[in-house]
Amino acid sequence: MTVRIDKKIVSYQVRDAKKEEAAKAEKSAGNKAEIIRMHEKLERPEGMECLEGATYKIRTPLDDHALYVTINDIILNAGTEHEQRRPFEIFINSKNMDHFQWIVALTRVMSAVFRKGGDVTFLSEELQAVFDPKGGYFKPGGRFVPSIVADIGAVVEHHLKRIGLLEPDEMSEQQQLILEQKRAEFEAREQQDSAEKKTLSDAQTGEVAAAGSKGEASYPASATVCFKCNTKAMILLDGCKTCLACGYSKCG
Repeated sequence: MTVRIDKKIVSYQVRDAKKEEAAKAEKSAGNKAEIIRMHEKLERPEGMECLEGATYKIRTPLDDHALYVTINDIILNAGTEHEQRRPFEIFINSKNMDHFQWIVALTRVMSAVFRKGGDVTFLSEELQAVFDPKGGYFKPGGRFVPSIVADIGAVVEHHLKRIGLLEPDEMSEQQQLILEQKRAEFEAREQQDSAEKKTLSDAQTGEVAAAGSKGEASYPASATVCFKCNTKAMILLDGCKTCLACGYSKCG
């Protein structure tokens, strides 16, 4: 195709594809540099004296006073496609002054780790692996907690799932339906066995004992502690130990 030039040529430039690609890459890198990421020198945004967060209550049988765990988050790159919510600081409060020193130390270290950036999800795993030499305790619902620190770690894990840093490990509706069906079959079989034993005992002794009230436990009384979720909800189903809380089974 012929192009007619009516004006005098005063300069020219040869098109270089490599230079154009380098310029595009430099521009792209410049756009990426504008993305704010979590780092230890990051401060609260100006005009934002308050941060969004949540407060969780921890009640243990070891103490009359509860622990209140507050985790505040910061919103990075708000209003853009790179918007992200990250934990910024943590506070733990209690009326029990016996835990004051280690609680202050723990909150300062954890807040520093949050502000450092990177993957902070390891904190929940490390805290939940702490065992109390005096022994742990069971929470309502049958979940075993090895220590108060592990209880705090469970709260941190719950919060990280809440803001999207950890994937929720919830069972599907089909799995829940199967477990509920198996649980009903197990409880019916236990009640039948208990009734047969009671009838046999009454026939032998000639005495009729008063029936006790049903316990408030959410899982069968004969259940054992699950190896995966530490909940007292593992029962024997079809010849295989299965957890009614998380669905874990030794048979896979």
